[in-house]
Amino acid sequence: MYREFGKRLVDIVVAGSALIVLSPVMLFCAVGAKLSSPGPAIFRQMRVGRGGAVFEFYKFRSMPADTRDVASDELGEVQLRPFGWFLRRSNLDELPQLVNILKGDMSLVGPRPPIPTQSELIVLRRENGALDCRPGLTGLAQINSFDGMSAAEKAAFDGVYAQRMSLLSDIAIVLRTFGYLKRTPPKY
Repeated sequence: MYREFGKRLVDIVVAGSALIVLSPVMLFCAVGAKLSSPGPAIFRQMRVGRGGAVFEFYKFRSMPADTRDVASDELGEVQLRPFGWFLRRSNLDELPQLVNILKGDMSLVGPRPPIPTQSELIVLRRENGALDCRPGLTGLAQINSFDGMSAAEKAAFDGVYAQRMSLLSDIAIVLRTFGYLKRTPPKY
């Protein structure tokens, strides 16, 4: 029941409420992103979602507008503007994804959406069932991540999430995302 209806209902209620409550913060971030460097305040990028469908993904822009469109681990050193650094460090750059959640492209919890060129990760997720989930704002791989995590390691966490998805695991992942639970594996 949760997988089919409850998860989507939770996503709509939480994302809608968060957009209302956080609208002043989002306005501050948008103005800061716009004033810190030329270009739009919102960064748009095509990402791979549920079932392999491609959708437009939103973030507050933290990098120069002419930055290459590749996965962040492929960028090398990018000159973040001071406000962009603040957005990245605080994770406030992710707030526009609340709109992606309301649109149904994403969920609060699930595998992070890859860019279409991350073919190895996409294939591995298709094989382990993780591509059957809506991508998330946070996920099991993110709370267990470390620098240099391979596509296979990310996909393994995503596959475990897809197999064991539940309301309790989603709550545990959200709490760990915000640092309210210690780094012990969530109980499924």
